[in-house]
Amino acid sequence: MTSDKARKLFEALDLDGNGTLTREEVITALRTKGPSLVATGVLPPWGVGNADDSSALFDTADQNGDTVLTLEEFAAVVDRRFGWH
Repeated sequence: MTSDKARKLFEALDLDGNGTLTREEVITALRTKGPSLVATGVLPPWGVGNADDSSALFDTADQNGDTVLTLEEFAAVVDRRFGWH
């Protein structure tokens, strides 16, 4: 089950609004939106990292290796990592 927090974070990172996340979206969105996402409680302060951290998060979540993340793939990782479920 996907948490509301994971869904909100996914939607914030989905820069083109197409329902999937690319590696570039994750890296760019966390860099540009990270501080405001932390300020609004959508992301834990330690959830904002550098490009390598964001890329590693993407790799962990992309379980089927298709280079895009669905909400389900993304939520499975962030809910566990951030303790949201």
